[in-house]
Amino acid sequence: MRTISSLLALSILAAACLAAAPAQEETKPPKSGFARVADALTQGTGPLLVEIDGKSINPKGFKPGFVTGGLFLAPGSRTVKFTREGVKSGTTRVTVAPDETTTLIPYAEKVAASDDEPAHWQIRILRLKQQNAEKDRSATFVSVSRQPEVKVEMQAPDKTWTAAYVKRLAIARAPIAFTRGYVPLKSADGKLTSIPVASQGNYVVLLYDDADGKLQSTNFEDRKFLSAD
Repeated sequence: MRTISSLLALSILAAACLAAAPAQEETKPPKSGFARVADALTQGTGPLLVEIDGKSINPKGFKPGFVTGGLFLAPGSRTVKFTREGVKSGTTRVTVAPDETTTLIPYAEKVAASDDEPAHWQIRILRLKQQNAEKDRSATFVSVSRQPEVKVEMQAPDKTWTAAYVKRLAIARAPIAFTRGYVPLKSADGKLTSIPVASQGNYVVLLYDDADGKLQSTNFEDRKFLSAD
């Protein structure tokens, strides 16, 4: 009886010790970074294909003007490759940081003929880092047009127009007067895609040439902490 009583007492004591012991911390998954692709490639034929570290992100590819949501990526260095039929492929390395989004803008540049190869189109990639969180509403214009500088006009609620001059491979910023709705844009080539505005923040307007050289645009909200969609 003493032996049984002793064992029972030890069992109760062990259970009490386990109950009093602090619970182990849950293992938290590593934070992710993000990449976004904004397709400004109009040379060549067929869809734009994208690979990250050798893996396709969408076998069907993308059409010019399409902007992806945030693509989850583990922090670290990643290799991103863009291909399209009729255009020489382009590759870039991206350093992915937790909770940060890098926008990758593939476009084409004409390469002159050399002794090694004839003239051809080559994919280049412009990288755009996120702006800090905005308290107001603003537009960031970025141009990969072949024009050295483009003039874009943005309408205010009172129907007046404000001009922004955007140099090639550079950005220009302007405040948005609308609090919500669609903000009209235009250029010398005609109307551009309006900016759908709702919440406060930074709205990016990507300017690029179509296959005929006419200026086009696409846009997206540059949310600081982006979730995939």
